[in-house]
Amino acid sequence: MKLVFLGTSGSIPTVKRGLPAIALKRGRELLLFDVAEGTQRQMALAHLSPMKLDAIFITHLHGDHFLGLAGLAQTLSLMNRTRPLEIYCPAGERERIESYLRVPIYTLTFDIQVRELRPGDDLRREGYRILTSDVDHPVPSLAYALVEDERPGHLDPGRAAALGIEPGPDFSRLKAGQSVKLRDGRVVRPEDVIGPPRPGRKIVYAGDTRPSEHIIELARDADVLIHDCTLADELAEKAAESAHSTPSEAAEVAKQANVRQLVLIHVSPRYEDDDSVLLEQAKKIFPNTVMARDLMELEVTLQE
Repeated sequence: MKLVFLGTSGSIPTVKRGLPAIALKRGRELLLFDVAEGTQRQMALAHLSPMKLDAIFITHLHGDHFLGLAGLAQTLSLMNRTRPLEIYCPAGERERIESYLRVPIYTLTFDIQVRELRPGDDLRREGYRILTSDVDHPVPSLAYALVEDERPGHLDPGRAAALGIEPGPDFSRLKAGQSVKLRDGRVVRPEDVIGPPRPGRKIVYAGDTRPSEHIIELARDADVLIHDCTLADELAEKAAESAHSTPSEAAEVAKQANVRQLVLIHVSPRYEDDDSVLLEQAKKIFPNTVMARDLMELEVTLQE
């Protein structure tokens, strides 16, 4: 699984940073979380074909998070896409998105399916779920978690041999969850030789938010938490007024949620020349923190 940070600025694009958009590549599937202006160009720079997009998840409808949607739809039509595209958004915002998509004059060549989600929804997709939670932001907003299905545990060959199971078809049957009957009549069940299920990967994108108990619970034990860090700690009051977070606040969320890695995003343009202060402040609380930068790629490995 790979994350590609297509845009990482907050509110205003800069020379170094585009506005929020994150691609998630999982096998052959390509998902997009938020779709700022110019997202299709950033995808080209990242060598990601928009034609391969399977679904888009929008956190909220502040302009810096979704205004690239119409341009992307037109680009896909010019590329003669015919496969439907799913777009997910907070409840109550479908009509606004559909109206926005009708503003440009172009011929849409594919079906766009806009679907609303509410905090607490659990969307089942192939091999994983998309979970949602509320956030602390002044407009209808969602945080998203991609949670992969559990994987089977490891088969213990020594234990299997001790029970009379030899490598071969019976190993495959046990791994597939089937019991095996031995010649002497004994039955060996999968749980007799296979360890506990192993977790899949979990990625959480909080979008724009103040520190929130909802995010802490959604991000519990996640491999990666992507969190708002718009303003440095010394501007905490201003961050609170605009319903954003500071690096220390994001780090505290990561710490309480027991995540493996924190990625800071949504950086104010005031840090265009030097954003090191943001990273330093977060690392004092949560050392395994990285600063997202445009076109940065992050591989998310499975835990064994």
